[in-house]
Amino acid sequence: MTAASTSRTQILDRIRSATKILPQSACAYADLPRSYVRKGAQSHLAQVELMIERLREYDADVIECKAQDLPATIAAQLASSGRHTFVAPEGLPAEWMAAGYDWKIDHGMENAEVELTEGVVTAAFAGVADSGTIVLHHSSSEGRRVISLLPDWHLCILRASQVVETLPEYFDLCKQAPDLATYISGPSATADIEMTRIKGVHGPRFLNVIVVRDDS
Repeated sequence: MTAASTSRTQILDRIRSATKILPQSACAYADLPRSYVRKGAQSHLAQVELMIERLREYDADVIECKAQDLPATIAAQLASSGRHTFVAPEGLPAEWMAAGYDWKIDHGMENAEVELTEGVVTAAFAGVADSGTIVLHHSSSEGRRVISLLPDWHLCILRASQVVETLPEYFDLCKQAPDLATYISGPSATADIEMTRIKGVHGPRFLNVIVVRDDS
């Protein structure tokens, strides 16, 4: 037996050994001990403040507004961006699409068409304050993953009522596992081997977030 075959056998044996202890039913799974933090201890107001703090630490531009001021706040963000052509999910509320801009509604646009737009506006499913992560489940108002990755600028609308403190609390919000989820923690950025930070490699270089105070 070759060294490669031996290593493969050892790996498979370890997998078989490990999976023997997996629970065989939903009840057994539910009974497994869970000693990790499953629920945050902060007030919801503190959770929203932490979410905003984390986003700003990640170099996102965060604006807060009341629910009734959302359309005007979106219009102001679009104007300050200096951009003109935006892609929007097919379910984005009409009042969010300010007049005077070239809106491309995504009905299955080709990637090349999406790349020609200057920005995207979407809703969100949830925000996880502990890590400053916005979660998209790609509903009709959040859009397909491609439209939140290819444009250079992303304006995301996150309602305060959608913010939870911990990741387990986010999973508790999911009635069922989403078909697809995208986790966004700030604008896209990475570093090469010399630790030179490069923005926009895996998604938008610029992330603007409007936190809507809709829970007061």
